[in-house]
Amino acid sequence: MYSTCMFCHHPLGENQIVEHFPVGRRLAFDSAKGRLWVVCRKCERWNLSPIEERWEAIEDCEILFHSTRMRASSENIGMARHLEGTELVRIGVPLRPEFAAWRYGDQFGRRRKKAVLYGVGVGAVVGTVAIAGVATGVLSGALLGQSGNFVNIIRNSRTLVRLKDENGKVLKLKAPDLEKAKLLSAGEDDEWVVEIKRGKLDKRWEGAEAVKVANRLITGINRGGAGKGVVQDAVREIEDAGHPIEFIRRISLERKDEADNIWTRPVGDGSWKPIKEKHYGLVHRLPRPSRLALEMALHEEQERRALQGELKALEAVWKQAEEIAEISDNLLLPEGADDFLEEHRDT
Repeated sequence: MYSTCMFCHHPLGENQIVEHFPVGRRLAFDSAKGRLWVVCRKCERWNLSPIEERWEAIEDCEILFHSTRMRASSENIGMARHLEGTELVRIGVPLRPEFAAWRYGDQFGRRRKKAVLYGVGVGAVVGTVAIAGVATGVLSGALLGQSGNFVNIIRNSRTLVRLKDENGKVLKLKAPDLEKAKLLSAGEDDEWVVEIKRGKLDKRWEGAEAVKVANRLITGINRGGAGKGVVQDAVREIEDAGHPIEFIRRISLERKDEADNIWTRPVGDGSWKPIKEKHYGLVHRLPRPSRLALEMALHEEQERRALQGELKALEAVWKQAEEIAEISDNLLLPEGADDFLEEHRDT
């Protein structure tokens, strides 16, 4: 049984009430489909549990849910909080918009809040340095005018995503690296390629590994989160495609029109939008609703593959999360920034 989020590597915490699954402070379960997730309280992403650990735990959750005072409910989804503090989310047969609102609303909203707080924190630190410099007469006007560049330097120096390469080396990817991430069709059904080429960095992943890597990269690309309206737009894009898999196909099918010698990208109404050749395949160039929809679709695709016999691959992701979580990696942030974010994380 693993205890670390497979996406952000933060500890998932423990509970004292689910006898067969003492991991996590918020558990989501679907008795009909036999699915159990641990919701990370830091990044709000849903970690699908290994199948052999689900069944008794789901039964425990069902009993606890019905014996616990209801906190919120709708026709298909209910949420209860036990006196011990653990939260239980019971999934019925929800329509996609309702399920997405519960599953993704919190994580995108929290990311948005964290991004704002981070911007305020970094800006405050840079501003303090500038004011102190002016007060002591050691900061020139030219340097003061570059304060905005200092903010960008700090932001671009943060490690946003960590991946292990084929040699076991941890790749620390920053914002400029993620801006070069491409998602391309491999020319086969449900198979994709992920590429990152920037300077000396030249990486390529294919097949199931590409889906896992894309899942990690898209979280960093969507680090700014979104409000409810944008999340709803993202859900509609998946609905228009008919299925998460079809949406990924659509996104990865950018093509070159040989007759007009231009690159095009499919849009929601079935038409094709011209794009610049240098933007071909770049995920961060997608509209925000499309990027959020891609994250939803990739997450569900990884779970679908796991449920279709690729449980070993899923467990490998968990184990990698455990390994990386043990690596101490202090991000390049101004002193006190981590404390500031932690203090205001839930405000």
